[in-house]
Amino acid sequence: MPNESKSKRSTTQPVARVSRGRFPADKYDEAKRLLAESAIPLAPAIQALKGLLYFHAGLDANTNTIVNVSFWETEQAARQMDTLAPMLAQRRIMEAAGVKFDKNANYETVWTLGGREPLVSSE
Repeated sequence: MPNESKSKRSTTQPVARVSRGRFPADKYDEAKRLLAESAIPLAPAIQALKGLLYFHAGLDANTNTIVNVSFWETEQAARQMDTLAPMLAQRRIMEAAGVKFDKNANYETVWTLGGREPLVSSE
């Protein structure tokens, strides 16, 4: 059945890619600093990729988590992040600082709502 779900994937809705990591509470300041510094090598590299719609990087002190959320025109476009050298280099830097990442995921969009735009469903 996994192949069925892939074949039913919408071709008109964007793909949401989520990378999430956890860090010890005492590493918040370092994680925030490293995340901010990561924009220097990552922003131009990510912006150069085909199919990028949005990219957001942030962290939460209450859950001691870091997240990168990006939206892509297609799953293939989102998967470019799997091999992007500057992203892989930054991941190693973050891991050395104590961040442990979950497996990255590419999510099929089922519905969308943006600002004052109407609800859009992929159905």
